[in-house]
Amino acid sequence: MGIPVKLEVFEGPLDLLLHLIDKNKIDIYDIPIVEITSQYMDYIRSMQESNLDIMSEFLVMAATLLDIKCKMLLPKEEKEEEEEEDPRQALVEQLLQYKMYKYISYELKDRQEEAELVLYKNPTIPGEVAEYEEPVDLDELLEGINMSVLDKIFQEVMKRQDAKIDPVRSKFGKIEKEEVPLPMKLAYVQEYAKTHRRFRFKALLESQNSRMHVVVTFLAVLELMKTGNIRVEQEEICGDIMIQSLL
Repeated sequence: MGIPVKLEVFEGPLDLLLHLIDKNKIDIYDIPIVEITSQYMDYIRSMQESNLDIMSEFLVMAATLLDIKCKMLLPKEEKEEEEEEDPRQALVEQLLQYKMYKYISYELKDRQEEAELVLYKNPTIPGEVAEYEEPVDLDELLEGINMSVLDKIFQEVMKRQDAKIDPVRSKFGKIEKEEVPLPMKLAYVQEYAKTHRRFRFKALLESQNSRMHVVVTFLAVLELMKTGNIRVEQEEICGDIMIQSLL
């Protein structure tokens, strides 16, 4: 039996299908395709005098429903029943997606209607009123203020400032970058070698002022070894390293 509906009620074929599903209280995941197709075709027949462009969309969906109906009615082999996908699956996914967007559109429409109820008014305060500043009575403002009160306020402010100081990090010293040029240290080691001729490597390092000087001195010794200006000897393992000047 046909359902007396009007075309203007539905925005498209999916909207009509959702209406039929809700009207018949059908599970959208298990659509009785034969029954729905029959009701859908009844609606198509009532559209004979409708706009052809609008009707074409409903005819495409009708062809889809008939195709699904044929696939559901055709006998299948037992092996194919286990492997073949449900022919209604694609249609169910379209309906779920359309339903989600439809409900979202309702929510947006409600928000738009609520926003239209909000009215704004531009400020109409006269300029002389907007520029008015209330006079300040200093005597009234400083009433009850004396040196004792000011000192108490000052001490409270200082306590809050002390509370902000990290008790650990505040004791860290300032890290300064010490620059020791390698050419300068090369000249120093060359002069040291000319003066001492043969000396312990440890004694050369002990004469340095900082770790950075020790590191650069070590690099200078390596450079002088590479150029053949000094010779390094060690008579035994873990023994003193002796440096011989060849300058």
